[in-house]
Amino acid sequence: MSKVNSDFSEEDISRIIEMAWEDRTPFEAILKNYGLDEPKLMRLMQSNLKKSSYKLWRKRVKEKSIKHLKLRSSEVTRAYCPSQYKISR
Repeated sequence: MSKVNSDFSEEDISRIIEMAWEDRTPFEAILKNYGLDEPKLMRLMQSNLKKSSYKLWRKRVKEKSIKHLKLRSSEVTRAYCPSQYKISR
């Protein structure tokens, strides 16, 4: 287990990975919530994903300027899609 992984529970790691894959969740939100800057997040992702999945994630992140708040359009005002967290009523 890497040093980055040992700092978090399995539940935390699962949530961090979920946030990293979400298009609208910026790296800054992961840094604020979990203290992981982009290089540390990359190490966590690399150690918890299959090699092909990690490569796919990196390619996706490089193509999405929305992952960095400074590069985001001012039109993006929320961190997730309204249908992302479905609550059954």
